[in-house]
Amino acid sequence: MAGTISRGIKAPIIKQGDDIVKIVADSVEAAMKSDNFKLKDRDIIAVTEAVVARADGNYASVDDIAQDVKEKFGDKTIGVVFPILSRNRFAICLKGIARGAKKIVLMFAYPSDEVGNHLFDENLIDESNINPYTDVLSLEEYRRAFGYAKHPFTGVDYVEYYSDLIRAENCELEVIFANRPAAIIPYTTSVLCCDTHTRFRTQKNIVKHGGKNVLTLCDILNHSVNGSGYQPDYGLLGSNKATEETVKLFPKNADEIAHAISKEVSARTGVHVEALVYGDGAFKDPVGKIWELADPVVGAGYTEGLVELPNELKLKYLADNDFPELSGEALRNAIVEKIKAKDGNLKGKMASEGTTPRRLSDLVGSLCDLTSGSGDKGTPIVVVQNYFNNYANE
Repeated sequence: MAGTISRGIKAPIIKQGDDIVKIVADSVEAAMKSDNFKLKDRDIIAVTEAVVARADGNYASVDDIAQDVKEKFGDKTIGVVFPILSRNRFAICLKGIARGAKKIVLMFAYPSDEVGNHLFDENLIDESNINPYTDVLSLEEYRRAFGYAKHPFTGVDYVEYYSDLIRAENCELEVIFANRPAAIIPYTTSVLCCDTHTRFRTQKNIVKHGGKNVLTLCDILNHSVNGSGYQPDYGLLGSNKATEETVKLFPKNADEIAHAISKEVSARTGVHVEALVYGDGAFKDPVGKIWELADPVVGAGYTEGLVELPNELKLKYLADNDFPELSGEALRNAIVEKIKAKDGNLKGKMASEGTTPRRLSDLVGSLCDLTSGSGDKGTPIVVVQNYFNNYANE
């Protein structure tokens, strides 16, 4: 009778140099024995990107960030555009950027950053004479209009917090607020785009309007600096605070680890399992307005069975449209036969309307992120069972 089961698996505290593949396999085997369950073909073994990067030692220091920034921008004033409002995700990165710069023009989006962290209550804009689509605000204009609001969950005034971080590095600072990327151009043509998912559009817009040296966070620490960790595709994107002077970067070996986990667990159990290294899920908090989407991707690495989109029928559509006259066992049998006979590609078909149009790696990764949590659950490994089953499976 059970459908999809998502099971958090406790693991040892993972440190640099640990064999993450062995730890995952050992932990899953211990959980199977302890909780009396067995793996089946196409069950999914997932592990959070944080412990994969930690085991690999993919760390960098504030000084490493500073050196890379200095090498790529020289002594130019740097426009730091659209930072996300996160002590964990961006504060240490900003510290390194400031350490490598002489002057920063810090340009906040308002009323919120790209992932939904608000500087202030967006309803205040409606009560002002400010047009967020066109108006560029100085710090004084911003304070006069919106005051000294603190984030409702963290209790932090991010304008003040980020400003203090920059000044503590003996870096000159100017703060502005704008939602048009090109608003930075009158201040400097050397720009670091710090948004995550809109970074390339932001970069393109700034270049179009006169930007000369316009980089994204992907371009900082996309190679090793003084033997540091690095991420060739995403640079500083997806990094997390490790200490006050170091960051843990997004894993650079996620795909390799996912395939190795699948191979190891399959060899031990005799069943074929899919594997996934996952980052942040992708879902929005309707109260706090925050998108849980600070990593560049949800699925950092995964096996081939998690590449595609779901190919599912909407049961209530079938019940209401195809078989409105049936009920009970007759309705069940009719729907089961419909599922068994479904097209191999339902894209564009009305019978799939209402099913979630997202990649399997994103859907499963979001499920795993919710299961493992972000605090002290101690379950960086998740076993997802029966995910590919449907109503027609016996």
